[in-house]
Amino acid sequence: MPSVTQFWAPHAWIDPVVESDVLITVSGEGRITAVTPDSGPAPAGATVLTGLTLPGMANAHSHAFHRALRGTVQVGSGTFWTWRDTMYRTADALTPDSYLELATAVYAEMALAGITAVGEFHYLHHAPGGTRYADPNAMGEALIEAASRAGIRITLLDTCYLSAGFGEPPNRHQQRFSDGDAEAWAARASSIEPRAHARIGAAVHSVRAVPAEQLSTVAQWAGERKAPLHVHLSEQTAENEACLAAHRVTPTQLLSQHGVLGPRTSAVHATHLTDADVKLLSSSSTVICMCPTTERDLADGIGPARRLAHGGSPISLGSDSHAVIDPFEEARALELNERLATQQRGHWTAAALLRAATEDGHASLGWPEAGRLERGALADFCAVALDTPRTAGPPARLGAETAVFAANASDVREVIVGGRVVVRDGVHQLVPDVGAALATAIKTVTT
Repeated sequence: MPSVTQFWAPHAWIDPVVESDVLITVSGEGRITAVTPDSGPAPAGATVLTGLTLPGMANAHSHAFHRALRGTVQVGSGTFWTWRDTMYRTADALTPDSYLELATAVYAEMALAGITAVGEFHYLHHAPGGTRYADPNAMGEALIEAASRAGIRITLLDTCYLSAGFGEPPNRHQQRFSDGDAEAWAARASSIEPRAHARIGAAVHSVRAVPAEQLSTVAQWAGERKAPLHVHLSEQTAENEACLAAHRVTPTQLLSQHGVLGPRTSAVHATHLTDADVKLLSSSSTVICMCPTTERDLADGIGPARRLAHGGSPISLGSDSHAVIDPFEEARALELNERLATQQRGHWTAAALLRAATEDGHASLGWPEAGRLERGALADFCAVALDTPRTAGPPARLGAETAVFAANASDVREVIVGGRVVVRDGVHQLVPDVGAALATAIKTVTT
């Protein structure tokens, strides 16, 4: 890479406004060294971007292998729990090699959608039946390598998953998820090395999957490393009911009692909360990761995101089960869901929704230097066409509103990660035919 690279954007969202004729200068280390609005025409040698340039999107909650379920779990009806049975069958089929191929294709699909960093909530640690691979982190290493091949950053949220429910051992599907206890989980997770494109965090799968007395072990591991800590929280009312029966407190209260909540923690979904839960989460500045397309696909419900944000919880966004991979859809759904729940409009501005999809999402994944177009930030950004059937018409000064409320993933034209062009003219430069890669990888694990 040359010592300095220049990108020129006809329009760019520099929070909170859209500027024109923006020259972005990037160092050989992949950092932005200057952002210059009103710079005049594109200089010779600069890479000219399309339409509106935005910071790269952060997909704060992903289960890469769930992408293989798209379409198949839409047949008939069923519940979250019958969906989970189908998910287990797909999980059983994965090996390190097949997971590498699948995740590479999934992360390439994310790149095409403008996503430059993913938080992978990873619990497929061992072989079916719980047999350890020669490399105990073979599955996690496959995900780290997949992100490299797809050209995006990853935070591997290595997940502690020890039980099928309160006081229940793992079932036969879950045996490959379990390390036996939290100390063994911590020992294995400690051996995963970060890389330039990969950081390591922790996750508690849920209060039903980690015994209460072992929650603090995971929290302490993350705290000692100042690493992000994520947890599925109150996605289903059945989890709340089981937790109340076992511990006489809600899942949120249980996490609070064991030191899990806090500004480095992200609570994923947080759908079914009491008023006391909302206060505990927001007063501790716990991040709330909403996954609207999955939450509506699984009929989870609409969580109190606005109340949580108003109380002090940052909001991030994830595509979770990948029923859809489209950060614009996740962002606008946050607002539109709130409108449905309250019969009122205007809960978030477009700028606030973009911030959730970019800066706040990156921060929740342990990349606080990403998600902004400013000097010193990582040179991770994407460009959205403003002349497609979805985006044509509004003036460029309304580019943020157009992107959030009208654009979709197919409107992304360029994606830059660390100053490297990963997507150009809507074509992935490392995985030229993402659709074919997905079809081949999914066929491997579903037939």
